[in-house]
Amino acid sequence: MLTLQRQAHLRAGPPSIAVRRNRIDRLLAMVLDNLDEYVDALAQDFGTRSRTGILFAEIMGMLTTIEHTRSHVGAWMRPRNPKPSARLYGIRTQVRPTPVGVVGIIGPWNFPLQLVVVPAAAAFAAGNRVMIKMSEITARTAELTRSLAPAYFDPSELAVVTGGPEVAAAFAGLPFDHLFFTGSTRVGRLVQRAAAANLVPVTLELGGKNPVVVAPDADIAKAATRIARARMVNGGQVCVSPDYVFVPQGRLDAFADGVGAAFREMFPAIATNDDYTACVDPANYDRVLALVDDARARGARVDQIAPPGEPPSDPGSRKIAPTIVRDVTDDMPIATEEIFGPVLVLRPYASLADVIDHLNGIPSPLVAYWYGPGGRDFRFFVRNTRSGGVSRNDFALNMFPENAPFGGVGDSGMGAYRGKAGFDTFTHYRTIGGTDLPFVITASAAPPFTRLLRRLIDIALRYAHRRTRRRVRGRLGPGGSVR
Repeated sequence: MLTLQRQAHLRAGPPSIAVRRNRIDRLLAMVLDNLDEYVDALAQDFGTRSRTGILFAEIMGMLTTIEHTRSHVGAWMRPRNPKPSARLYGIRTQVRPTPVGVVGIIGPWNFPLQLVVVPAAAAFAAGNRVMIKMSEITARTAELTRSLAPAYFDPSELAVVTGGPEVAAAFAGLPFDHLFFTGSTRVGRLVQRAAAANLVPVTLELGGKNPVVVAPDADIAKAATRIARARMVNGGQVCVSPDYVFVPQGRLDAFADGVGAAFREMFPAIATNDDYTACVDPANYDRVLALVDDARARGARVDQIAPPGEPPSDPGSRKIAPTIVRDVTDDMPIATEEIFGPVLVLRPYASLADVIDHLNGIPSPLVAYWYGPGGRDFRFFVRNTRSGGVSRNDFALNMFPENAPFGGVGDSGMGAYRGKAGFDTFTHYRTIGGTDLPFVITASAAPPFTRLLRRLIDIALRYAHRRTRRRVRGRLGPGGSVR
C-alpha cells in the first residue's frame, strides 16, 4: 500500500486545489452518507453509547474544523516571497508549500472515527496520500471504515488498515513521510521509537492527567456542577477530561457535595440509561476499578454515586457509577496514572503556589483547567505552568476555535493540528532561490580569500560587536540576568 501511494504521489506531483478539496469532500461524504451504520458500530463497540452522544461528540466535532480547512486551503498553499526587495538586485526567492508525500495515521479507540478523519482531512489539504490504521479495540468501527473506503477512494489516495497490536507495530515501522498518532503516552513512546528507525517525523497527540484548579474566589457550587458534567463526557474516556481537582482547603467537602449532587441529577438511573457511556472493553473496565480499589485499600475515601437499588459497578454492562475519591496520596497509582473513566480525584490546597509547584514537578498535561475569575491568580497560573492548552470555566474550550492549534507538550505530545497547524504539520516548506545576475554573489565563500575580503569581515564583526555591547550595556545584572 505504501509503495502504491508513494509511486502515485510522485507520478502525479502536488495536487491542485480542486483535487485537495475533492478528497476532503469524499472523506466527509464517507462519514455522512453512512451515519446510521457508524452510530450502530460505535454503540456496539462501546456496549452503551447513545446516538446523540455519538453524533454530538464524534461527528459534529469534526465538521467545523474540516469546513474551515477546506475553505482556507487555497490561501495556505500559495507560495510566498520571503525577500521581495531582493528582486531589485536580480535575486528571486520563493517559499513553496509542498506535500510531504504519504502520511500514516494511527487512531485511538475513544473517538475512533473523528480522530482519524480530522488529521486525514488536514493531510489531504496539504496534498498528501493517507494510510490509516484503525484501533482494534473498536473493531466494528474499524471494519466499517475499511469496507467503506474503496467506494470513495482509490487505494492510491486513501487506504484503511485493520488488525491487532502486531499490525499496529508493523504499520508504525513503515517509512512514511510523516506519522500521526493519537493514544496513550506509553504507546506513543513505542510509536516514536519505531518511526525513528526510518527517521520519520511524528506528531504525537497523547493523554495526561489533566489538572483542574478551583480558584480561591470561585463559586464552589457552579464549579462543582460544571466539572462533574465535564468529567462525564464519553464516560470520562476523553484525552482532555478533567482528571483531578485542586480545591481550596476548607471548601473540599462542600465541593464534593456539589459534585455528588450533580452526578445524581445527571444520572437518576445508570443500568437502563442509554446516555451513560460504558467502559469500552473489559480490560479498561477492570483497569479503572483496580485504580479505585487500590486507592481505597491504601486509605483513600471513595464515594460511588450509584442510583438507589443499583450496584456501583456492573461487569456485564461495563458501567461504573460516577466516583469521587478523596484523601489521595502520591504513592497511589490513581495519583499518577491517567484514569480515563468516570472517576474524579479531589485534592485540597493551601496556596496557589503549592499547586503550581506540584504541577511543575510532574509530566505536563494536555489541558490545564481553571474554574474561577480570569484575574491576577489565573494569569499567574497560566504564566507559571506548562500544558498543551488551558481552558477556563468550561470543558475543552481551548479546542473551540477551529483555526487554533491543538497539541500537547512533553509527555502529553508533540506537534499540533487543527486549522492551519494541521496543514503545516503535513507540509514541507521548500525554499527556492535563483538569480540571473552576470556574476556569482557567493564567489567570495571559496578560496583564495583576498586581503580586501578579510578587511571587510573584520570591519563587519567589529561593528556587530559594538552594536551588541551598546544594547546590553547597563542592562545586565548578576549572573547575566536582565535588570
